[in-house]
Amino acid sequence: MTRHELIFPAEAEGTRLDKWAASLDLGLTRCAVQGLIAAEHVLVDGKPVPKNCRPKAGAAIVIEVPPPEEIEIIPQDIPLDIVYEDDDLLVVNKPKGMVVHPAAGNYDETLVNALMFHCKGSLSGINGVIRPGIVHRIDKNTSGLLIVAKNDTAHQGLAEQIKAHSFTREYEAIAVGRFRDETGTINAPIGRHPVDRKKMCVTDRNSKEAVTHYTVMKQFRETAYLRLQLETGRTHQIRVHLSYIGHPIYGDDIYGKAVKGTQGQCLHARKIGFVHPITGEYLEFEREAPAYFQKLLQRMENEHV
Repeated sequence: MTRHELIFPAEAEGTRLDKWAASLDLGLTRCAVQGLIAAEHVLVDGKPVPKNCRPKAGAAIVIEVPPPEEIEIIPQDIPLDIVYEDDDLLVVNKPKGMVVHPAAGNYDETLVNALMFHCKGSLSGINGVIRPGIVHRIDKNTSGLLIVAKNDTAHQGLAEQIKAHSFTREYEAIAVGRFRDETGTINAPIGRHPVDRKKMCVTDRNSKEAVTHYTVMKQFRETAYLRLQLETGRTHQIRVHLSYIGHPIYGDDIYGKAVKGTQGQCLHARKIGFVHPITGEYLEFEREAPAYFQKLLQRMENEHV
C-alpha cells in the first residue's frame, strides 16, 4: 500500500478533490481517484468523503493506493512478423491495433502474450512480469518495429543505449495541414497532462526533455507525409509534438481529430538501428508502413493532382 499525505493548498480551494489529486504527479487518473474515494482509501481530516468533495484550504489529505493485482501472462499462439531473431533479442514488426503489454482492459492478445508463446517464456525480467522482454514501447494504434530482449544482459545493454539517445529511430506519419518549412525540429519538454492523466502535453512542470526532427516528404492539399527522427523517446512524443505545432497526426483521436476508417493515428515506426548488446555489431532494420497507410497516401496523392 502506497500512502500519500498531503495538505490541500489555498490556491486549490473550491476545486473538487478528485480533480486536484489527478493533477498531482501521483500517476493517478481522475477516474482512479474516484475509485479510491469510493473504496474509502482517500481521507480528508481523517474521514472518508464523497466523490464531489471540495476540501477547505489546509485540510489534511491522505491517499492510500493499494498494490496492483498480479496478472498471470498467458502465452498465446498469435502470429508475429519477426524481422530478426537470435539468442539474445528479436526485432518484431508490431501491427496497428495490438497492445504491447497487458494492462487494464487488455489482459490478453497483446504482443507480450504472443512473445511468451514464441519465446517459450524466455524473455528478460527487468521490467517485471507484466512487461517481460519489453525494452521500449509504441502505442496500440502505432505500427512498426520494436526490439525485445530475451535476457537481462541484453536488456540492460539496450536500455543504456536508449538512455544515451544512441538508438536510430525513424517514423513516418501523415499530418494535418500545410507546413511552412520542409524540415524542422521540435524541442519542447513533455509531461503528464494536468487534468487528463492518460494524456501527455508540452509543459515545463514535471516534464522531460523531448526532441523530434521532421522532414516533409510530400505536401498534399490538406495533409502532409512526414519522416521523423527521435532524439528522445517520451510517451506519445511525436503525437504530442505535432499537435503542439498545429499539425496533429491524421486520425489521432486523442491529440487531433478521429477520422473514419483510420482506427487511430497514421503513424508507423519504419526504421530502428542499434548496437547489438552482446556482439557489438551495429544492426539496422526497416519496414514499410502497412497497406492502409500506403493506400491513404495514394488517395491523397491522387486528390492533390
